[in-house]
Amino acid sequence: MTQARIGVIGGSGLYKMDALKDIEEIEVETPFGKPSDAFIVGNLDGTSVAFLPRHNRNHTLLPSELPFRANIYAMKKLGVEYIISASAVGSLKEEVKPLDMVVPNQFIDRTKNRVSTFFGEGIIAHIAFGDPVCNNLAGILASAIASLNLPDVSLHRGGTYVCMEGPAFSTKAESNLYRSWDATVIGMTNLTEAKLAREAEIAYATLALVTDYDCWHPDHDSVTVEMIVGNLQKNAVNAQKVIQETVKSLSQNPPQSDAHSALKYAILAPLDKAPAKTKEKLKFLLQKYF
Repeated sequence: MTQARIGVIGGSGLYKMDALKDIEEIEVETPFGKPSDAFIVGNLDGTSVAFLPRHNRNHTLLPSELPFRANIYAMKKLGVEYIISASAVGSLKEEVKPLDMVVPNQFIDRTKNRVSTFFGEGIIAHIAFGDPVCNNLAGILASAIASLNLPDVSLHRGGTYVCMEGPAFSTKAESNLYRSWDATVIGMTNLTEAKLAREAEIAYATLALVTDYDCWHPDHDSVTVEMIVGNLQKNAVNAQKVIQETVKSLSQNPPQSDAHSALKYAILAPLDKAPAKTKEKLKFLLQKYF
């Protein structure tokens, strides 16, 4: 199977990477079912990259329907060590404007209906998740944004991403609650990915692309579908530039990440006593610990 050290997950509006050359579509089988779509593996300025449209290239999957475990496990099978995950978000702060980019370093989990672990069935692991984003990877991502000087885009380094269940957006009461928590943006996908990426020992960072203000904002009711779609399209163009620059820097000097050894002290029961079926199921996650 073709391998790629860097993975990219495209969110709403980002369904392809135009700069990828020599592309190959790869269907990856996993013990957790099919991923959201075929992976598009190609060459980006000399570096092999695996791209996955999170919601399917036709945007047919709700956030709660996403096969998160299959997506991340497939990344692991492809050899991915770093994931750059783009996500459309709403802003919870006045100074974080539509078209801005946020590289958050924290998450708050408001999801309800998702399985966010690979473990169970006889193999138990408790990962450290106090710092849910790889700081070194996030630093490279933020530096790439800053270096491009994109028009109408401000960079916000750090901050908290509230991950809600969806598909409905927040009530005003909820939106103001999150603001009282000093949260920065709100979306529906990235925390679940971050947890699973950590369990898979893959470094993970989020590129949060602001489409609009969440409903707390007094001007929110005047936002139209056309405005949102327009911002999604602009964000997708900008995101591809940022990802290309990030991949360039990352390939030249791939950083160390605590994520790459996240399971070293996390697995509680001896693996030699674990059920053979579960060991086989998780072999791409655990093979270096057998």
